[in-house]
Amino acid sequence: MGDGEGISTSARYLSPSAPGQGDAWGREAAAEGRRGSQRIVQAGEVVAPEQVADLLGLAHGEYVVARRRIMYLDSEPCELTDTYYPVEIGRGTGLAGKGKIPGGAIRLLADLGHVGVRAQEDVAARMPTEGEREALALAAGEPVLQLTRLTLNSDNRPIQADVMVMPPRGQRLRYEIRIG
Repeated sequence: MGDGEGISTSARYLSPSAPGQGDAWGREAAAEGRRGSQRIVQAGEVVAPEQVADLLGLAHGEYVVARRRIMYLDSEPCELTDTYYPVEIGRGTGLAGKGKIPGGAIRLLADLGHVGVRAQEDVAARMPTEGEREALALAAGEPVLQLTRLTLNSDNRPIQADVMVMPPRGQRLRYEIRIG
């Protein structure tokens, strides 16, 4: 991030943080001498978007617990992150509220007995919606990257789906793959 290019490694966002450690986004930004913050714009139960229902193995029209956030780097919007949980996991927990979750959502999930052991990610480039363009302060004609992540537990059950939208400028996604 220091040279204008952000390098994000997904693995940092998949493991629970230690108690009192804070969230992965803030730690990643601080490691580069920058300030990462987020604003939760919506939280609660919603009808799952079709793509999310498919990821979570739900019927179209079923409800999920959703958290919609805008991520900021040095006070500038840099990513829109929507996270979805099956209602049997998220209902009645901090995941369904707009308050900050101490240690982050992954820590809360682990404390509730839901630990991710595998994640699938897809990255695609596309043109933004008007709302995305405005929220990210994009120039006309500027595309976005959409990263979609599905996290599964040891029973191969989906526990979380994320849809992240970001401008491609200054982004580099790094994947490390364990073989064998």
